[in-house]
Amino acid sequence: MQQRKAGRPSGTDGSDFSYRMVVDSRYTKVAKGKSRLEALIFIQGIFQLIVLFYVALPISKGKDPNILAVSSSVIGLISLLIGELGRRRSRGGFLKFYLAMSTITVLLSISCAASSSSTLEFIQNPTEWETKKFELIETLVLLLGLLVQMFTISTVISLISNMSPPKKAS
Repeated sequence: MQQRKAGRPSGTDGSDFSYRMVVDSRYTKVAKGKSRLEALIFIQGIFQLIVLFYVALPISKGKDPNILAVSSSVIGLISLLIGELGRRRSRGGFLKFYLAMSTITVLLSISCAASSSSTLEFIQNPTEWETKKFELIETLVLLLGLLVQMFTISTVISLISNMSPPKKAS
C-alpha cells in the first residue's frame, strides 16, 4: 500500500494551476451569507426568548396577557423556524417570507412598547432608571432587536440575490 505524500499531486509539475477549476465568487458569497444569517437567526432567537419571558411574566402574576405582544412572539418564533429552513435549504421564497414576518415581529414589538404608557414615561424620565430596571432591559432588547433586524434585512437581500442564477448577457 502506497502512502500519499503531502504537497504537489503526482503527475504534475505545478504549472497546470491555470487549468484547475475555481469556485465562482457568488458561491462563496452565499456560503458567507448563510453563516452570517445563521448567527443572526440565533441572536434573534435569544431576543425572542427574552421577549417571551417578558410577555409571560405579567401572565404569571395573574394579569391579562397583552394579545399584541403574545402574537408578536408567536409570529417571531414561527418566522425564525421558516428562516432557518430557508437558510439550510437555500429557498429564496422561505427567506423572503422570513424577512417579512421577522420585520412585522419587530414592528409589533415596538408598537407594543410605544403603546405602553409606562415605557414612554420611563424613557422620558432618566431619574427612575434605577428603580425600573425591568423597563430598561425591555427597551434595550427592543433597540438591539431593531439593530439586528437591520443587519438581517441586508444579509437576506444579499443572500437571495447571490442565490439566484446569474443573468444571461443578451
